[in-house]
Amino acid sequence: MMNAKLRAYTPLLWILVIPVLNLFYGLLNHGEGIVSSLMTDLDKQIPFVPVFIIPYLLWYPFIIIMLIAFFLSNKRVYYLTLLTQCLGLISCYLVYALFQTTVSRPSIPEYGILYKLVAFVYNTDQPFNCFPSIHVLTSYLMIKGVSICPKMSRLFIAAVYICSCSIICSTLFVKQHVLLDIAGAIALVEILWFVLIRLSPFKQTILLKGVNQGEKNEHFGR
Repeated sequence: MMNAKLRAYTPLLWILVIPVLNLFYGLLNHGEGIVSSLMTDLDKQIPFVPVFIIPYLLWYPFIIIMLIAFFLSNKRVYYLTLLTQCLGLISCYLVYALFQTTVSRPSIPEYGILYKLVAFVYNTDQPFNCFPSIHVLTSYLMIKGVSICPKMSRLFIAAVYICSCSIICSTLFVKQHVLLDIAGAIALVEILWFVLIRLSPFKQTILLKGVNQGEKNEHFGR
């Protein structure tokens, strides 16, 4: 009985693919070769707001918690979201290898816990691998996933939207990314989501008529 229950949760082990893929991030996080800047005049007007380092760092547990929530609520949404994330990471790494970009960072004072957290991020993550933003890609993907998960409450969905949007904004306010990095990540998610739903077994179960309006919720995932 116990072994059967444990086996029911073994698909969660697929989440471990993410840290494996992340090994390529470190290999590509350097400034060798031609490095471009996508900063616009509008980006220069965005202030540095250190308090946004909090949602920026909360991105790590947020993504894992969301994948587990999808697994417990609807396994098809879990697989679709996880597959999209993995393909998104691979796509980002290919772009980093071919088109490396950087973001100019502000000087950080040596006092205050928020500044120390920003300094920690800056010291552990070089200012490269910027376009598209992985923080934005995965956060926006959680919005896509929760929007088709019928068992999620409105309060939970609202919380996911707030957390995701806070993380996306944080990439700008802690000067880790620029606006084009965000646009590129969102566009990449939309493309992958569109292709995976329409060219995979997910099509018949996710594109049910009226599922987004709450119809046929009792049949979703069967």
